[in-house]
Amino acid sequence: MRKADRELVQEAVQQTGAALQHAVPELTTDRGPVLKAVRKDGRALQYAAAELKADRELVLEAVRQHGRALQHAAAELQADRELVLEAVRQDGTALHLSRIHF
Repeated sequence: MRKADRELVQEAVQQTGAALQHAVPELTTDRGPVLKAVRKDGRALQYAAAELKADRELVLEAVRQHGRALQHAAAELQADRELVLEAVRQDGTALHLSRIHF
């Protein structure tokens, strides 16, 4: 991957997080561009590589921006009480996406 490709994707995701869906697979595993994407639009988490969907800090950023991004997090993070609380604070309907049983 050329440096210019990474810079281009980082610029694009700063405009709209959904631009991550058009990135080459290597960039969906690159924490930098993915973090920028989810900070812009939490729903961009769906385009991240599986290992980043299990990154607690990154998922926290995503659900703070868009609570329903919780549905794209790794299963163990969908059961993380703090993450679920943040998701619900942003969007109450995110509660049904959790793996916490009440």
